[in-house]
Amino acid sequence: MKKRSASTRPSTVKWPTVNPEKVNVMKKIEAIIRPERLERVKEALTAAGFVGLNVVNVTGRGTQRGVTYEGRAGERFVVDMLPKVKLELVVKDADAKRVVDIIVQAARTGNVGDGKIFVSPVEDVTRVRTGEHGEQAL
Repeated sequence: MKKRSASTRPSTVKWPTVNPEKVNVMKKIEAIIRPERLERVKEALTAAGFVGLNVVNVTGRGTQRGVTYEGRAGERFVVDMLPKVKLELVVKDADAKRVVDIIVQAARTGNVGDGKIFVSPVEDVTRVRTGEHGEQAL
C-alpha cells in the first residue's frame, strides 16, 4: 500500500454546505484605537458578554498624519507613525452593531486619533479543538 503525503491526505475537517440564506451570518470587527483606551474597551466588551478577542500592537497614521514636537532649542521633528492597538473579534451578525457601539463609547476621547472600526463579513469559523463550524465555533 502506497503512503500518502501530508498534502494528498483527505482533510479531516468537514466543511459545511453553504446555505445561501445564512451567508455572512458573522462579522469580523477590527478596531484601531488608542493604546491607553484598551483596558476600558476590554472591560466594556466583557461586561456585555464579548470576551473573545485578539489584540495586536500596531503603528499607523490617519488624517492627523502624525504629531509634530518642538524641542528645547526650537527644533521641530515629526513622528508620523503613531502607536495604536488593533482589536479583532468575530461576532454574530446580529451583535455587530452593538459591539461597534460599545467600542466607540469606550474608546472615544473626542480628539483626532481616536481610531477607526472596520466591519467585514465572515463566511465561516472553525474551532480547531472540536472542528465545530459557524456560530457554534464562536
